[in-house]
Amino acid sequence: MVEILRARGTLAVVTDRAPSTPSESAAPAVSPKDRFITVYGRKPVLEALADDGLAVDKVILADSVRGGGEREITAAARRRGVPVQRASAQRVKVLAGNGRHDQGVLADVVAPRMAPLGVFLSDLGTRRPASVLVLDAVTNPSNVGMLLRSATAAGLDGVLLPRRGVPAIDPLVIKASAGVAFFAPVLRCATAAEGVDLMHGAGFSVFGLDAGGGSLLDADLPPRVALVLGNETDGLTDAVRERCDGILSLPMFGGVESLNVASAGAVAAYELLRRR
Repeated sequence: MVEILRARGTLAVVTDRAPSTPSESAAPAVSPKDRFITVYGRKPVLEALADDGLAVDKVILADSVRGGGEREITAAARRRGVPVQRASAQRVKVLAGNGRHDQGVLADVVAPRMAPLGVFLSDLGTRRPASVLVLDAVTNPSNVGMLLRSATAAGLDGVLLPRRGVPAIDPLVIKASAGVAFFAPVLRCATAAEGVDLMHGAGFSVFGLDAGGGSLLDADLPPRVALVLGNETDGLTDAVRERCDGILSLPMFGGVESLNVASAGAVAAYELLRRR
């Protein structure tokens, strides 16, 4: 079903949310924006409701949606036991984040492993080891999707997707991840630099992946480690580079100068897995 969504549907995610810190674990509730991927458009919503592998929290229909389309969606929601709410057409556009394609309907699909970075760090405690990838100004949605897929497959604890500088989980990200984005351990905060600061405060060592550093394959990595992947063209941003504990690289042979960021991230993810 996820394959149908990514091939034929239109997807979006509402990503704006307040930054978190480890001390905020006592907060009464996590924002809905940290829990759901918002699927919009009649066909994608119907496909999500038809897929028993996806947990749908609710459907929101615009007041303007009537007739056969309304009946089909409400019947599908009833079959799954999913509540249907009504809202103004403008409210649906705002929630969907893409007024051109929402068709007056959206569904909030549960992303069970998505969390604010601060909540993740608080739940981690002080002793458990952890491995995280950080995306710093990675701008190609396909690269983001492939990195989510690789990190999830390698069993990493998290992939930090900051709200600024990295694409939201959109149709291209979903497609490149082959649907894994719904279940990936996505961590959110405002910026990559803020995320590095928060992880330092939780006992992580943070290393940037870039040319000119020592080999990742030979590095002595601590139990809590984050590896930062930079922009496809410019590499690490200055704000993140200056916060890193060091720079590591992948050894290159045969005259090859570098790997695509998604390929480099896949190698890094499995190197972290190998060391567990």
